[in-house]
Amino acid sequence: MSQPSSYTERWLLAALLIMLVWLPLPLGSNSDWAIGAIIFMLGGLGSLWAVALLRGEIAQSNRNTPLRAGLPMLALLLLSQIWVAVQWLAGLSMDNGATFQSLLLGLAYCVLFLLILSLFHTRKRLNLLLGTLIFSGTLQAFWGALMTLSDVQWLLVGAKTSYLGDATGTFVNRNHLAGYLQMTLACGIGLLLALRDDRRFSWINLLELLMGPKARLRLALMVMVIALVMTHSRMGNTAFFVSLLLVGGVFVVLEKQRRLRNSLVLASIILIDILVISQFFGLEKLKDRVLNTYLNDIVINGEVVQHANEIRDDVFIYTLPLFQQRPLTGQGAGSFEAVFPQYPGEDVRAHFDHAHNDYIQFAVEYGMLGALPLAAFTLLALWHALAALWQRKSMYRNGVGFGASMGIIAVLIHSNTDFNLQIPANAATFVALCAIAVLADNARKLPTPKDPFSRAVDKA
Repeated sequence: MSQPSSYTERWLLAALLIMLVWLPLPLGSNSDWAIGAIIFMLGGLGSLWAVALLRGEIAQSNRNTPLRAGLPMLALLLLSQIWVAVQWLAGLSMDNGATFQSLLLGLAYCVLFLLILSLFHTRKRLNLLLGTLIFSGTLQAFWGALMTLSDVQWLLVGAKTSYLGDATGTFVNRNHLAGYLQMTLACGIGLLLALRDDRRFSWINLLELLMGPKARLRLALMVMVIALVMTHSRMGNTAFFVSLLLVGGVFVVLEKQRRLRNSLVLASIILIDILVISQFFGLEKLKDRVLNTYLNDIVINGEVVQHANEIRDDVFIYTLPLFQQRPLTGQGAGSFEAVFPQYPGEDVRAHFDHAHNDYIQFAVEYGMLGALPLAAFTLLALWHALAALWQRKSMYRNGVGFGASMGIIAVLIHSNTDFNLQIPANAATFVALCAIAVLADNARKLPTPKDPFSRAVDKA
């Protein structure tokens, strides 16, 4: 029998969900005061959780399967933070202040991962977590699309000064809104598939899926797809489409008995949401931006006729000597902005505070000693997500596993050309997504569902 939740546990649940919605609002939490707020909030919630656990207000008996399964991942995440602490204490960092901030923020991510595994251990609670992320993504998408279509061009509290004409939500950079929407869209698609039933296929059932009680979820997906296209983020859209096709292909192949139903659901997402709706919201502009990208100057008869309009690949090249200097120990977490200016050539005239490639930046800042545990953490999360996707006997598990796999793969693809994992709101959401991957494979059913929504979930 499941024990009733204590007041403290319910308060922790509510506070954590509110925090996840808050994270993107202050410009992606990419400022010193917002980072301080994250550290303070998660530190406080973690301390309250520990006290409640010691007092027996959060019973973990027969509930802690997700927490046990996620302990190796938590250990890897902590191991990376221990190395950052060594960088800071031993004077290995080229920017001690930034490294100390990265250490505190990294520890906050560890607390977030721990709290999600501990508190969202049932499917009903996992649905609440997924629904909150979907709500947050829809809110960001609606705000970004509204500001662009109305030509108001505001962030949350002030006018935009960059990326005018592109949807950015409450983020400064369109690519970071795209990265956030990749994850929340994946959560939405995963929940939609998790809540499908096992009835024999009929066109009436398909219409019910498209227009019935799940229509609100589909409407949220449509709004997020529209905003994703309106960001005009090349790699953001590419990562979303490629991850959807890759995971969707595996999903359809695995589910032999429900292959037609699953194919139609995924086809409706691709054809209706992406190809039809987004056609009216900037798909043509996105296509033109992709086609008109030049990585190198175009020279005809010794004369430059088109200058390169994309120099991120040059930044990658100039960053490599930083890694070669200290391949094991790194330059210090958060120190890229301090050390990069000594290396770029004359063709890099702009100021770069990030490498625009998460893999390169983590390698440069953390070194192999700090970056490898982070890579192992991510791969273990993907393994849990794919394990849940592989469970053909449970539609709920493989649906949520689908969403977690898709979201993680999308971020991994996008990280090749951007720095979403350096933006606190997106990094924290990615940690939450990795925790969802563990929960998808381990969250337990409620024995006595009390409402039709829970009944539909636990039937799987």
